[in-house]
Amino acid sequence: VQLQASGGGLVQPGGSLRLSCQTSGSMFSINQLGWYRQAPGKERELVAAITTAGSTHYADSVKGRFTIARNNAENTVYLQMNSLKPEDTAVYYCNKGHRWLTILNGNFGSWGQGTQVTVSS
Repeated sequence: VQLQASGGGLVQPGGSLRLSCQTSGSMFSINQLGWYRQAPGKERELVAAITTAGSTHYADSVKGRFTIARNNAENTVYLQMNSLKPEDTAVYYCNKGHRWLTILNGNFGSWGQGTQVTVSS
């Protein structure tokens, strides 16, 4: 299963980015999906997650600024990031799983390639 995150870059504080993650493998629509990030020297953390039914969950630090969405026809999950702050700087990853608890705790056996987001003036 391939997980390819893209859309990162350098943006000024207050700016926006839209990340995409296209996945391979079958049965995308029955997977829960999550976006995670890892800043230098810190552990990877859950940023946002979405269930198969479209219910969403966000880390407190990004509520009201980030939006997760999924397109089952394209096997893709998106993360719209607005009002970016320097503390959002990290490598962002996506992952998928059948169990919501796995999505919440990020306990995956493997990770795909992430995308670097740098928020700086």
